[in-house]
Amino acid sequence: MSVDARLGLLIIISSPSGAGKSTLAKRLLANDNKISFSVSATTRPMRPDEVEGRDYYFKSRIEFEAMVEAGQMLEHAEVFGNFYGTPIGPVKEAMDGGSDVLFDVDWQGGQQIRASNLRDNVVSVFILPPSIMELESRLNARGQDSVEVVSGRMAKSRDEISHWAEYDYVLVNEILDTCEEQLRAVITAERLRRDRQPSLMARIRALNTEFEEIS
Repeated sequence: MSVDARLGLLIIISSPSGAGKSTLAKRLLANDNKISFSVSATTRPMRPDEVEGRDYYFKSRIEFEAMVEAGQMLEHAEVFGNFYGTPIGPVKEAMDGGSDVLFDVDWQGGQQIRASNLRDNVVSVFILPPSIMELESRLNARGQDSVEVVSGRMAKSRDEISHWAEYDYVLVNEILDTCEEQLRAVITAERLRRDRQPSLMARIRALNTEFEEIS
């Protein structure tokens, strides 16, 4: 990494299932080439439209547990009977290259990332639904899950929402375009923080030198 390059941010987006975090993540990635997606590992079965290494790294339980034991996971959790986790190697490589890394994780994953030695570069955002009725409607509209699975996700949503105060920012996804604009504003502001501009001191010194030259 060059002297002038900033270390990438770790952007955590969490929400109850169906509140829109995955859609918002896809929009960010499609329109900002400074953001790369953190591809998670999981033990759940691959869905028909998914691709290994693009959507997830699909692992057996034994493989996943071995990665955890070897310290190769930045975070991991069990969700609805399957393990999910973030391999740490690709994350560090992207950060060192100045890329921001986007995490679409639940509150457990968010807690672990914020507790890691990379926590100073974390920006965390929690997405709320406009109402619980709307949340259930969105889950049913996706058509991906059975009635039983939707019921399970709704039952868990109350616990997930209870962790909102652990996050730096909380946005309500009532209108998707508006929520996306707010999310982009958060990321822009965080990139411009004083302590995330490595060349700022050199610029200040140059300005002071100009003052001395004209005095």
